[in-house]
Amino acid sequence: MKYAFPLAAVIALVLIALIGVQIPGMQYLFGVVIPYLAMALFLGGFCYRVVHWAKSPVPFKLPPTCGQCYSLPWIKHNKLEAPVNASQVVARMFLEIFLFRSLWRNTKATVYDGPKLTYESSKWLWLFGIVFHYSFLVVVVRHMRLFLDPVPWVVSFLETGDSLLQIGAPVMYMTDVTIVLALLFLFARRLTNRQVRYLSLANDYFPLFLIFAIVATGILMRFFLRADVDINAIKQLAVGLVTFQPTIVTKISPLFYVHLFLVCTLLAYFPFSKLMHMGGVFLSPTRNLANDSRMRRHINPWNPDIKPHSYAGYEDEFREDMVEQGIPVEKELPPKAAE
Repeated sequence: MKYAFPLAAVIALVLIALIGVQIPGMQYLFGVVIPYLAMALFLGGFCYRVVHWAKSPVPFKLPPTCGQCYSLPWIKHNKLEAPVNASQVVARMFLEIFLFRSLWRNTKATVYDGPKLTYESSKWLWLFGIVFHYSFLVVVVRHMRLFLDPVPWVVSFLETGDSLLQIGAPVMYMTDVTIVLALLFLFARRLTNRQVRYLSLANDYFPLFLIFAIVATGILMRFFLRADVDINAIKQLAVGLVTFQPTIVTKISPLFYVHLFLVCTLLAYFPFSKLMHMGGVFLSPTRNLANDSRMRRHINPWNPDIKPHSYAGYEDEFREDMVEQGIPVEKELPPKAAE
């Protein structure tokens, strides 16, 4: 089972933090040193990958398209599928980044008795994918109240909207439920879909288990083990980390250190995993290039500076060698060269 090792790795991470913080003096390691190292790896790795991609030459200008390209005036042009200028490219990128347009257009092929091949719409992946990403974003923004003092109005407004359907006390945020449902769907899809299950690797399961463990420990602290968590001590540590004046308070629950250690693991793992599609989507030639190869010549940056040769120019340069090898030439050698 491909998911056995990633699951064991996440369980091991939980045990490392849970046991480690019980050792006197190790709270500073898990609460200060590891978060700083993880953030340095995240920022450094993220910048390195983006710069590396930005510096990579694009040899061809072949953005894939499934719509009508710009052509004759009476032929309708599909501006999103085959953009030809910057504004159309921006519109295409906007829909892809914020609304996951490629997933919305996702289809599945099914073979029925006959045999009969059918293509059907598949919107569930788009729905749970967008729910997961926006839930994750809202959760991250909500956590900014721990690092900022005073809390910005944007964070408070978002937190109020997220708790609009308040159930009991403490407040149950909608994103706490939606992110769990989305993670369960994404994991179930990798188990039940034969094609996806065949293509899935250990590094596809590991982020799912890791994020689920982060969410689970957060929910445990908020709803089930709330009495053991001192939110003021956590905020003091968080503000200290941001201001580079960290202080460890002994009142902090071991479960919080597990939660923090898992978050640090995700930050350190992020730049070296498939999660970097967050930055890579902006630099994808299949998305950010205009389909204007008929209008503008795209020069490969790898090409050496060589002047184009006509056949006449080629023969002028190599005529003597061609005559010597018995290759027919259109223009004979001058008398001096012939002698």
